[in-house]
Amino acid sequence: MKSRIKGIFLIFITTLSLFILAGCGKSASGKTVKIGITGANDPELEKVAKIVKKEGINIKIVEFSDYSQPNTALANGEIDMNDFQTFTFQSDWNKKHKTNIVTMGTTVIAPMSLFSKKIKNINQLKKGDKVAIPNDVTNEGRALQLLESAGLIKLDNAKIPSLRDITENKAGIKLSSLDAGQTAKSLDDVTAACVNSGVASDAKLNPQNAIYREKITAKSKPYVNIMSANAKDKNNPTFKKIVKAYHTQEVADVVKKEFHGYEKAAWTYKVLQ
Repeated sequence: MKSRIKGIFLIFITTLSLFILAGCGKSASGKTVKIGITGANDPELEKVAKIVKKEGINIKIVEFSDYSQPNTALANGEIDMNDFQTFTFQSDWNKKHKTNIVTMGTTVIAPMSLFSKKIKNINQLKKGDKVAIPNDVTNEGRALQLLESAGLIKLDNAKIPSLRDITENKAGIKLSSLDAGQTAKSLDDVTAACVNSGVASDAKLNPQNAIYREKITAKSKPYVNIMSANAKDKNNPTFKKIVKAYHTQEVADVVKKEFHGYEKAAWTYKVLQ
C-alpha cells in the first residue's frame, strides 16, 4: 500500500513539474524581448526595461560591436528588436541586404554640430578655409545640409545630397572629406569640422561650444534614431508596449540628464512625426 501511494505521489509531482516548466517556457517566449544595441551604454533603454518590467515584460539587452551586426541578428531571428539605427540607415540596409526590417517607433535624434579650435563664430569663416565633413553617404548629406542651413552653401533638392549637389559656395570654403570618426581629430588641421554627436561626445567636445548646431526641422527626419523589428512583428502588442514606454517623460528626462544636449527625445518634436 505504501509503495502504491508513493508511486501515485511521484506521478503527481512529475506532472506538476512538467506543467510548471511548460508554463515558464511560454512566459519566456512571450514576454522576454531581446533588443540589440551597439556599444555598451543605453541608459534610455535600461529605463524602458524598468518601466515595462512592471507589465511582466523582460527586456534583455544584447550588445554588438559594430553597425552591421544588429540588423543581421534581427533578420536571422537571433534578437527580437534593435535600437541603434536611423531611418536612412535602415532603408539603405533593406535595399542592400534584401531584408524586411520595419520601424516600430522613434527614439532620439543626435544633432550634428560644426566645431572649431580656431574661430569662435561661424561668421569668421573666410574664403579658402578648410571644413571637414564625413565621407559616407548618409553623414556627408547631413553635413552638407548643416552647412546650407548655416548659410555657407546652397544645394539642389536632393533628399540625401552629395558634393555634386552643391549649387553655390558663396563662402568660398574648401570641403575636406574623411571618415566620420576622424572629424573631431581633424580640428587641429582644419578651420572647422562637421562632427556627429557620438563622435563629439567621445572626443569630449561640448555641444555648447559649437560654432553652429543642426536645427531640428522636417529635413532632420531621415536622421532620427528608431527601434526596429522584422515586418512579421509589425503589430506585436508586446513590442508596441515597449515603444509606448520609450515615449514617456521618464525616458525623456533620462535623455536630458545623461546626454547633456548630445541627444534629444525625437518623439517630443511634432515636426519629426
